[in-house]
Amino acid sequence: MRAMRVDWRAWLVRGAALWALLRLPAVSPPLIVPGPPHAVQSAHAAVCAHTRLTDEVEEWKIQRSLVMVREMGAPWIVEYFPWAYYEGARGDFNFSHADTVIEHAEAQGLTVIARLGLAPAWARPKPDAQQTTDTYLDAAHYADFANYVSKFVARYEGRVKYVIIWNEPNLSLEWGYRPVDPAGYVAMLKLAYAAAKEANPEVQVLAGALAPTLEPDGSPWGLNDLTYLQRLYAAGFARYYDVLAVHAYGLGFAPDEPPAPEVLNFRRVELARQIMEANGDGDKPVMITESGWNDSPRWSRAVKPGVRAEYTIGSYAWAEAHWPYVKAVCTWAFRFPAPLYTYGDYYAFVSPDFTPRAVYDAVQQWTGNGK
Repeated sequence: MRAMRVDWRAWLVRGAALWALLRLPAVSPPLIVPGPPHAVQSAHAAVCAHTRLTDEVEEWKIQRSLVMVREMGAPWIVEYFPWAYYEGARGDFNFSHADTVIEHAEAQGLTVIARLGLAPAWARPKPDAQQTTDTYLDAAHYADFANYVSKFVARYEGRVKYVIIWNEPNLSLEWGYRPVDPAGYVAMLKLAYAAAKEANPEVQVLAGALAPTLEPDGSPWGLNDLTYLQRLYAAGFARYYDVLAVHAYGLGFAPDEPPAPEVLNFRRVELARQIMEANGDGDKPVMITESGWNDSPRWSRAVKPGVRAEYTIGSYAWAEAHWPYVKAVCTWAFRFPAPLYTYGDYYAFVSPDFTPRAVYDAVQQWTGNGK
């Protein structure tokens, strides 16, 4: 089986920004008042939604998204806080959008896992900044990224306990379309980890965020996640993280399908765990910061909507029953600000106009929040 190609991820991440200005079906905006504080009622503590509020420009939509996450029974969210958005010019920080998201997440009783990454143009090589992507971060700017991590962690001390350092560095796409570099990631992580802990010793640093792929050495697309993880450890990885972040997409496989090195399925997490244990890190927890199934009627790796709901619930149930080291299973993705017009839309729990899809209703019933 060939590796999963990942160019669709760029559409998911950047497409929302392009379409956010389109007019969506009319929905009356509610009054924007973050409080009074709520608490998530859920029979299943591991349920987590990977929200996509990064490019949502209307506050009432941020609020409504997070209300629906709470009402679905998910105690956790992963949200993206891009460095490039918040430090557009060196030393000029503007966290107003992040403040809004975190304030509303707190009001809904949600625990935020903050993903940090995306290099601003000023932090990319000159004179080639326009020829590099915003996932390109070279060693000359690792300290600048660490400074952003420090500012973010200090600002939200006591409010955001978990931060993810970068995303899927074992993919060329997420490493600036360069050959992937486990030692380079560890060098960057070392600075970010120290900066985070200096700003708040209690913060938990998630690292890895590895994409499931079977790409061999020398591939222009990336490197097998299991190979990459072992090379992280060879470069000193263990000293610079608190929680391993992994991605575990099910594709066409059921959540209880047994793992195998040549297969990309949900239980591939167990193979990563074996590598952790072999390197003396068996006492550290794991968070699955991206997961899920797709129910597009026109994608060969998709499943039917009812199967998707069954498999999604099955993934939470499997983690609860078999993986005591997994703290959260964060399903991609809760809602996009506007339609992507690709099969990527079929990862969502909720449509851009807030219409729940079958998977939302099923999870809501399973967590004990069904109406």
